[in-house]
Amino acid sequence: MYKEKGSKFIGIAQNCEDEDTAKTLLEKWKNGHHQAGHLCYAYRFGIQKDVYRVNDDGEPSNSAGAPILGQIQSYDLTNTLIGVVRYYGGTKLGVGGLINAYRTAAKEAIEAGTIITETVKDRFMLYFDYADMPHIMNDVKESKATIQEQSFENSCFLRIAIKIKHTEQLLEQLKRYDSLKIEKIGTF
Repeated sequence: MYKEKGSKFIGIAQNCEDEDTAKTLLEKWKNGHHQAGHLCYAYRFGIQKDVYRVNDDGEPSNSAGAPILGQIQSYDLTNTLIGVVRYYGGTKLGVGGLINAYRTAAKEAIEAGTIITETVKDRFMLYFDYADMPHIMNDVKESKATIQEQSFENSCFLRIAIKIKHTEQLLEQLKRYDSLKIEKIGTF
């Protein structure tokens, strides 16, 4: 937490791989800090680090989201979401003061956490009939893929991440299932 002229800036850094997850996390943070005046954020995703977004949440343009993104860039991070919650303390900080406060809170959030180094993986959505579920689950588990999301109802789906070196073998095994539809999300 960073304090400046009565205002409190609380930085939150989280591993995050996509916009839907970012929206969910931001909503959770907003609900957890419902009395805060602002929840400014930035994120960056992908191997190429080319998917990014900043949000000033009512603060002057480029005074919050851009300095947060600047910290993500200076630590050379990807698949990262950083939010900074501001509780207003009654004194205006000016654009320069806001830039410094949001930058510092983002930096403190990064330094307070642990930077995770991950192997690049292929990501897929698997859609299939319930009858094929035990066999497909077995193949996915044997391939050492990570199941990131799942649903088992009349029709089922899995969102998986798998090391690139194991992708071809898993896809070959999965060709046996007529009900299976595979959608590649990406490689990151």
